[in-house]
Order: sequence, then structure tokens, then C-alpha cells
Amino acid sequence: MTNKLIEICDFKREDVARRKAATSIAALHARASEQTPPRGFRKALDDAARSGFGLIAEVKKASPSKGLIREDFDPPAHARAYAAGGAACLSVLTDEPYFQGHDDYLIAARSACALPVLRKDFIVDPWQILESRALGADAILIIVAALDDGQMAEIEDIALGLGMDALIEVHDEAELDRALKLRSRLIGVNNRDLRDFTVDFARTYELVGKAPEGCTFVAESGLTGHADLTAMADHGVRCFLVGETLMRQADVEAATRHLLTGA
Repeated sequence: MTNKLIEICDFKREDVARRKAATSIAALHARASEQTPPRGFRKALDDAARSGFGLIAEVKKASPSKGLIREDFDPPAHARAYAAGGAACLSVLTDEPYFQGHDDYLIAARSACALPVLRKDFIVDPWQILESRALGADAILIIVAALDDGQMAEIEDIALGLGMDALIEVHDEAELDRALKLRSRLIGVNNRDLRDFTVDFARTYELVGKAPEGCTFVAESGLTGHADLTAMADHGVRCFLVGETLMRQADVEAATRHLLTGA
């Protein structure tokens, strides 16, 4: 685990402790029960990938490395633009101190369209899974580098029990081996080296070849154009998570369509 990831996870544990003190499990269960059933996140990706590309388009205001990405940040408008542009799913940042995200952004984005939504946050406690469902999330992110095997299994069990999908993020072969001990077969490969923030697509190409059949791979980070998607497809990857590239465009809908089709 990098120093930055350690810092973020330490802060997140403190934040979760505060949230637990403010909101009871009973209250979360009540809110979760009021949500519409989870929209099938992996199914939406797989369905889109059969005839083209499965895009997880990210609603992202800022990042620790790039700072503010979009000033006129409007989650509902961005969600509608992504949907109209052909995205299969959404990812919404809810981490506040490092990504300027907010829970309300997820609620607003999901209400604005029919796409399944991933809560993009740092999950360090099983409590956050019920919280995610109470917010309306259809899927959660499990970062292998941030958790031990027991924690991952517990978090995944809760998510699957609530009807949600889990995207398991890995960075190398050792993490892939750990991810494959879980039941979920939705694997995100982060092309970015968290030590120096360089991007290397070969990371995804290598790991795809080491996984058993039946996995849906999602390439994450550094994808900027249609040529990147076609290059990934040549190596058997047809699902992608793209955020910053699209969020910086004036016409998000057109940029999404161009990314997916090249037209």
C-alpha cells in the first residue's frame, strides 16, 4: 500500500467512525429498504460489451493529483449526458477530502438517469456497504491494496447479499491472485502506478492473460481516446472506466459518443 493510500484509508476509518456515531444501523436499513432494487451493474457492462464497448463514465469533480477538474460541476447533467452518449454505467466519487465528492452527488446522478451506479469511494468498513445501498448505489469498489483477504470477503458478502455488484480493483498479479479468491468476477485493472502515477496499458494486457474464463475486466486510468479502447479490445478487454478525459470536455455527451465510436 502506498503512503497516499495509507493516508486516505486512515482518514476514511476516522470518517466512518463519525458516521457510525451519527447514523444507526436501523436507520440505514430503513433507508436501504426504501431504495429501488439495484440495477444490474455487471450485466449492463457485459450487455454493452457484446455489441461494442462497456463504458463506466465517471462523475468526478477533482482528484488529489490533478486538483479541480471541472468548475461547472453538475452531477445530474453529467449523468444525463453520459447516458445519452452511450455509457453503460456511472461511477460517482463520494469521497470528500481528497476528491471533493459528496454522497448527494451519487443520489442526484442516479435519480437523473436509468444507468447503474458505482459508489467510488474507499471502502474500509463493512458498515459502508449498507450505507452505499441506502444512498442508492448499485455497486461498490473493493480496492485489494487497501484490505486484507478477510475484510474483502466480508465486504463482498454484504454487497452481494444486498443484490449489489462489487468491482474488485487490482494493480498487479499478486493482487489479482487475491481478487480471484472472491466470488465476484468483475475485475478492474488500474493502469496507473500509484507510486509515480505513470500509466502503462501493458499492466492490463498482462493480467487479462492470467485470469480464468468468466471474468469481466475493466481497464481503468489513462484512457483518453477511441484508439485506446480499440487497442484494449485487441487484447480481450471491452469494458472501461473513464472520468477525467470526459469531465474536461465542454460537450460531455458528444465526447462520450466519440470515445465509444470514434465518430
